[in-house]
Amino acid sequence: MKIVIIPGLTLPRVAESDLERIRRAGGGAEVVVSDPKSAPADIVDADVVLGLVTRPMFRAAKKLRWVHAIASGVDSFLYDEFRLGEVILTSEKGLVGEHLADHALGLLLMLTRQLATALRLGPDAWNHRPAIRADEIELTGATMGVFGFGGTGRAVVRRAVAFGMRCIALDRDPVPGSPEVDAVMRPDDFDELLGRSDVVAICCPLTPETRGKFDARAFAAMKSTAILVNVTRGEVMVEDDLVHALESGAIRGAALDVAPAEPLSAESRLWDLPQVVMTPHTAGASQFRTRRNLDRFVRNLERLRRGEALEGQIDKNLGY
Repeated sequence: MKIVIIPGLTLPRVAESDLERIRRAGGGAEVVVSDPKSAPADIVDADVVLGLVTRPMFRAAKKLRWVHAIASGVDSFLYDEFRLGEVILTSEKGLVGEHLADHALGLLLMLTRQLATALRLGPDAWNHRPAIRADEIELTGATMGVFGFGGTGRAVVRRAVAFGMRCIALDRDPVPGSPEVDAVMRPDDFDELLGRSDVVAICCPLTPETRGKFDARAFAAMKSTAILVNVTRGEVMVEDDLVHALESGAIRGAALDVAPAEPLSAESRLWDLPQVVMTPHTAGASQFRTRRNLDRFVRNLERLRRGEALEGQIDKNLGY
């Protein structure tokens, strides 16, 4: 078996001790650490790839059986040749929810506790104490509506409940509830979820169904006092519609780690709106992320050799 590892942003390097684990899990496999320049040649006779496989690389691969992504989003893999072919795709889905949820609540607090305002004003904040205090919100008793109830959504509601919030959730699949959410709403209940929520948290993957889902119609269905939080995929939102909703007062604010187009243009009006806080797609970082994903990859190598189903397998037609 030949395994090609292509490092990237979420997996910048693989330690020698991990390379040895991978060799053992692969039954003495040949392991090649590649790079964008050498990957097209390295992948030709590879059985397994850990990393991103572009369309030209996929076309060059002659023996490929399985690819394990080093990112939670897999839309970059879903070109027709890969999507329609027999090569298995797995990812770290279900493993990134904890740090994404930390970030989501952090961004939310930046707005509700006026932390962003205080930071922006610096020393002058002391001259604005009455105005800052007047705009501060306590989360106790507020309703968190979670759009997408996978690993990230479940991690978000655990934290939201700790802040005294009530939680509701919606998912396209008939997934079970949790101690925080008794029943999970279905897609036909989208407007109800939006209308009941004081905070709407986007926790879904990017798929043809979710792309542009949060448009003018969706924002119109939200409370005018609601805050939008998004730490998963920016393309789920329509930027012009979001800007209009914020400027017109259709929604109260937005806490974003992702943008509809990245990097977000310096000309975007989102930069200038005081009711928006943003980070540059950094919610996916954690000191545990690489270890969790490598551990899954090693377990999956062992499963592959035994002919068992792999963890984190992607339905390539659904996109998650």
